Amino acid sequence: MNKEIIKDIFLVIGEDPDREGLRDTPKRVTDMWKEIFRGYDISQKPKLTMFNNNVDGVNYDEMVIDTGYFFSHCEHHMVPFFGNYWFAYIPGKKVIGISKIARLIDFYSAKLQIQERLVKEILDEIEEKCQPLGCALVMKGRHLCKEMRGVKKFNSEMITSDLRGVFRYNIDTRSEFMNFIKQY
Repeated sequence: MNKEIIKDIFLVIGEDPDREGLRDTPKRVTDMWKEIFRGYDISQKPKLTMFNNNVDGVNYDEMVIDTGYFFSHCEHHMVPFFGNYWFAYIPGKKVIGISKIARLIDFYSAKLQIQERLVKEILDEIEEKCQPLGCALVMKGRHLCKEMRGVKKFNSEMITSDLRGVFRYNIDTRSEFMNFIKQY
């Protein structure tokens, strides 16, 4: 990556790129960008680990829920948005290695995004590879493009969801998942 671009940005904002505290910043910034935008590097995409659901005659057919945090960047202003996620699925023939859910969310979050597309991309991958009876993802994010510039609404949150299979069509399954989220 061309470190001169970072120096040009310093000049645009009125900073001296040769100032002592900024001399190594272009390298640090480009290294950081490679890390936080790793979602563009397909070689870093995690492989979903799956296991047969029917092991020793036991077939798991209840809801599996994973919660965590995500960090991404707004594609319109290149500033962070971040927050919580709630993922759930009901296994079909396979169960998913649960750490891979978090890794997949991190991977798709690690590029310029909009939150609406982010939930869809994640569930598209899970649905295609794992073929669960249903899956759901809710993300609640704070967008710094809304908080630190423009409208300046501090601590406001955006919630997006994607519900598929039994989570979309079975009101009891949907309610169970939504009631779980209300607890957190």
